[in-house]
Amino acid sequence: MFFSRLFFIKNFPGKEIIEAIFFLPMVLPPTVTGFILLILFGKYGPLGFLIRKIFNSQLLFTWWVAVIASSIVVFPLMYQSAKAAFESVDIKQERAARILGANELRVFCTVTMSLAWPGILSGIVLFFARAIGEFGATLMTAGNIPGKTQTIPMAIYFAVESGDYKTAVYLVVVIILFSFGLIFWLNWLSRKKVLYYTKKERQ
Repeated sequence: MFFSRLFFIKNFPGKEIIEAIFFLPMVLPPTVTGFILLILFGKYGPLGFLIRKIFNSQLLFTWWVAVIASSIVVFPLMYQSAKAAFESVDIKQERAARILGANELRVFCTVTMSLAWPGILSGIVLFFARAIGEFGATLMTAGNIPGKTQTIPMAIYFAVESGDYKTAVYLVVVIILFSFGLIFWLNWLSRKKVLYYTKKERQ
C-alpha cells in the first residue's frame, strides 16, 4: 500500500518510461490497442498460449477480454486521477501521524487514503463511465456476440447499421441518462466535500 503511494509521488529512474506506457492507450487509436491485445491473447500469442496451457481455454471473444480491453483503454484516466489525489495530500498531516507513533501502514490507511479517497473515487467513477462506452478495442478482441460480449455501444452501432433506429434511440437514451447520473453524483459528492471542509475550517 505504502509502495503505491511512493510510486505516485516519488521520482525514480525509469518512472517517465513507465508513465508513458501507462498513458499510451489514451493517445493510441482504440483499434491499435485492440490489435495488440488480439496478438497477445491470440491462440499463439504469449498470454493466449499461457492461458490455453493452464486453463485449457481462451479469452478472445469472451466477456473477460471485453473487460480487460475496455479497462486498458481507460486506465490512464484512473491513473491520472489517483496520482493527482495522492500528490494533493498534505505531507504535514502524515508527518504528524508518524510523530504520534503510527507506522507507515496505519498512516497510509488512516491519513493518506482518507485525504486522497475523494480523488480516487472520482477516478473510479470516470473509469467506469468511460469503460462502458469503449468500442474499438472491445470489438476487435471480444466481437459482437449478443448475450455474451455485446456492449451498449456495439448494440447501438449495429442497430443503426440494420436500420433499427428505435432500438438505437432507446439505448442512446439509456447510456446518456446513466452517464449523466454518474457525473451528477460525482459533482454532488465533490461539492459536499468542499462544503464539509469549509465548515470545518470555520469552526
